[in-house]
Amino acid sequence: QVSLVESGGGLVQAGGSLRLSCAASGSILSFTTMGWYRQAPGKERELIAQILNRGSGGVTWYADPVKGRFTITRDNVMNTVHLQMSSLKLEDSAVYYCSGFQAAWGRVWGQGTQVTVSS
Repeated sequence: QVSLVESGGGLVQAGGSLRLSCAASGSILSFTTMGWYRQAPGKERELIAQILNRGSGGVTWYADPVKGRFTITRDNVMNTVHLQMSSLKLEDSAVYYCSGFQAAWGRVWGQGTQVTVSS
């Protein structure tokens, strides 16, 4: 099974940008889909961005709250998935998790990285 490790979280001012990275211990193409979730205190974990490992480009999907501000990309050579976050808002503060899904393994999670947006 491939493991995932996130990095890139931190403290950023509202309106700023941050890029999260998710490094896989093996090929990210082992996963059918890869995505970014987030969980704010007192709230459920929610899927915010996903990329399908279909063809060379991948099909992407975004939740409405982040559409137009966040971009998910993958680097098949480095086995890394990125989440570029722009125009950050206070409500984007959360622990961000990288996840991959594959039928044989189920859903694989990273350990999470904290993103805090300040005013």
